[in-house]
Amino acid sequence: MCTIVLSFAPDSAWPLLVAANRDERLDRPWDAPGRHWPDRPAIVGGRDHVAGGSWLALNDSGVVAGVMNRVGSLGPAPGKRSRGELPLIALEHDNATAAMRTIAALDAGAWRSFNMLIADRHAAYYISGLGYATPEIMMLEPGVHMAATTGPDDMAIPRIGRHLPRFREAVRPVPPDWTSWTQLLSDRSLPAGSELNIPPRSGFGTCSSSAIGVPADWNAPASWYFAAGAPDRVGYRPIDLGGPGA
Repeated sequence: MCTIVLSFAPDSAWPLLVAANRDERLDRPWDAPGRHWPDRPAIVGGRDHVAGGSWLALNDSGVVAGVMNRVGSLGPAPGKRSRGELPLIALEHDNATAAMRTIAALDAGAWRSFNMLIADRHAAYYISGLGYATPEIMMLEPGVHMAATTGPDDMAIPRIGRHLPRFREAVRPVPPDWTSWTQLLSDRSLPAGSELNIPPRSGFGTCSSSAIGVPADWNAPASWYFAAGAPDRVGYRPIDLGGPGA
């Protein structure tokens, strides 16, 4: 995962909106979001074939967890666990605060460095595992935030410096209408390095895109729209979030 956008508005009808573009080697196989883990039937997420984990996932309690690489840590490393485990570990909990506490207690040295978002209707956290000690925790205030390989809202990152103001100025989506955000997620316009939708370069590029909405009403379904490829090429389709056995 290379870019996550979060809108956290606890008093709104859709308190949590999460959008993300996954940038990865284009030959690395994966499955679209689904209930891929029989031992974790309440989790829906994309599944990586290489290590079996997820870059972005949602559970039936409305908790979202996504993981990103930090600068200089692309790919696996000998002796390190897969970062795709981290969203699955977090989403064993039914609220973001309990999930954050579990991740915060881990030995960050067991994984290559990572950034992580954990959020629900009531709280949002940004977690940085620096490859040693325990992860660092930041609580995110209500508003629109954007993160990639460093800390949240880092305007020195070209894609954030360019696009975070655009997301903040855009009409806040009301799922299932994600148009104001999916247009930005699909942006391939130059200058190079500031695109959100990265065109193929040396076998690497944007390979999928997600837009997740969690409603305030616990009885209403969440919303996940997914592009199974570069979003400007394939468009978005709804993911069936039906419960286990549905």
